[in-house]
Amino acid sequence: MKSKLNVLVVHNAYQQKGGEDTVVEAELVLLRSHGHQVTTYFRHNDEIARIAPMLAAEQTLWSRKTTKEILAMFDVSRPDVIHVHNTFPLISPSLYWAASKAGIPVVQTLHNFRLLCPQAMFLRQGKVCEDCLGHIPWRAAMRGCYRDSKAQSTVVAGMVVMHRAIGTWQKKVTRYIALNEFCRQKFIEGGLPADRIMVKPNFVDFKVPKDIARAGFLFVGRLSTEKGVQVLAKAAEIAANTCIRVVGTGSETSVVQGIANVQLLGPLDGNGVTLEMSRAMALVLPSIWYENFPRTLVEAFACGLPVIASRLGALAELVQEGTTGLLFEAGNAEDLASKLRWAHNNPQKMLEMGKNARRQYESEFAAEKNYQQLIAIYQIAIDEVRNERLRA
Repeated sequence: MKSKLNVLVVHNAYQQKGGEDTVVEAELVLLRSHGHQVTTYFRHNDEIARIAPMLAAEQTLWSRKTTKEILAMFDVSRPDVIHVHNTFPLISPSLYWAASKAGIPVVQTLHNFRLLCPQAMFLRQGKVCEDCLGHIPWRAAMRGCYRDSKAQSTVVAGMVVMHRAIGTWQKKVTRYIALNEFCRQKFIEGGLPADRIMVKPNFVDFKVPKDIARAGFLFVGRLSTEKGVQVLAKAAEIAANTCIRVVGTGSETSVVQGIANVQLLGPLDGNGVTLEMSRAMALVLPSIWYENFPRTLVEAFACGLPVIASRLGALAELVQEGTTGLLFEAGNAEDLASKLRWAHNNPQKMLEMGKNARRQYESEFAAEKNYQQLIAIYQIAIDEVRNERLRA
């Protein structure tokens, strides 16, 4: 492998910045800090307001703008590898075909389940739904699963089906990155080639404040249905002797307002979140959907903070019961409340779990470990495309 790679990072940014956008930024810093030449091709969903709905739908299926601009970038500087994070909706899968035409390997991080579920979360009416897993997603279109719109859902489902039919997912992505083994298995069930899916978790790299007296519980994230905000609110009311600090904002802010033992801190910057994590007893992750790999979990482990999480999907894999945190039945406020009470009454055991969480962070989720994993995946992709050219 060349000592320093030329990497093109591709991402369609969301209107409201979330964990996925933060992961992209962190990997850019990681690669550049190791001396790699990194260029970017970014588009932003704010563009949607400036184009006609029919053109937006067309770009979701196949973006001629992306193809033209990407091929022009190849003429100026041919990257060794392209790392794609999100192409939906404006970049589109046409990117993969342009890369294939140029003979450039593509690595795609699977941050959500969009290739299998138009709604991207396997969530319907507050419950896990796998009706489209491994099937043509006509149900999602009929139900309007994406943004409660049948028209928009039909466009997204059409994108998934079209590119499944022409072999985009099977042939034009050199390697996929799943964030954990649970997600990897779901993508295999959904039809992605098992031999092309590798596992690399998210990571964080920041300075952790010195030890601070720990008390109370912490929720960090978007206040929305899939994050289990209603479960959190009910559990807080049941476990009235506990204190829960809530960082974030969203459509369900009102659900946690007015509860005596819940303190709303609103949105905080990275330093503010880290400080809160360094003085809490545990992070609470009550999600009711298949979280891929919440960055807040890695941040908590880095801060020596154990996690109380739903026993659902990857969370049951990422949190070791009684070792790095506690698990409760997803959607069950009574069960969550019982875990909150137990943790409140056993602070020393929670401190021990926090130390275990920190050790796991250092061994699995630290920046240098992640960098080595990422470069290894790039090299596998590069070697495969090079060998294919030699055989041709």
